[in-house]
Amino acid sequence: MAQPTVNLGTATGFAVLAGSTITNTGSTTIAGDVGVFPGTAITGFPPGIITGTTHAGDIVAQQAKTDLVTAYNNAAGQTPTGTVSGDIGGQTLTPGVYNSTSSLGITGVLTLNAQGDPNAVFIFQIASTLTTASASSVVLINGAQACNVFWQIGSSATLGTGSSFQGTILALASITATTSVSVNGRLLARNGAVTLDTNIITITICAQPMRGISLW
Repeated sequence: MAQPTVNLGTATGFAVLAGSTITNTGSTTIAGDVGVFPGTAITGFPPGIITGTTHAGDIVAQQAKTDLVTAYNNAAGQTPTGTVSGDIGGQTLTPGVYNSTSSLGITGVLTLNAQGDPNAVFIFQIASTLTTASASSVVLINGAQACNVFWQIGSSATLGTGSSFQGTILALASITATTSVSVNGRLLARNGAVTLDTNIITITICAQPMRGISLW
């Protein structure tokens, strides 16, 4: 049976969402909405650029935060199909729900293989922190889509300098994207801050399968 995806609700449109503050340094570019609730502080734009809408402590951010909590709990509550631990760089993983009882790291390349199924879902349940090394990357192959990759983190996430990341982070505490990190997905922090530094963050929406088209 295919793994069900995680419904983000109104948080789907947010590339960055935080509980307390959003702080940026440098020429970060964000393609998607940015919001914070119950906090109100969003700083560093400009020089950062947001192509979506900014919601600082308003009703839109409040609803997105509510939907984030629901999505976080949904991801955390799904039945694991496998376990991971330590550093998962260098591995190739197929669709499923992967549970880690402590912190998780990524050094080098982590490959997610959808095995030809564009609807394949990858969920990572991480009890503590997620830390990616400098210049590390998450690579999607054989139809995998970043919109179907979810990282549920029981503490905080730190993305290393110059790393390339795929998927939606749902962190209980804070998220830090260090210098020159690129994210194809979302950075969603329930209670803490999101800290940015010269990043490229692009929201991902799942591509719909093409319907049959007659050439005649």
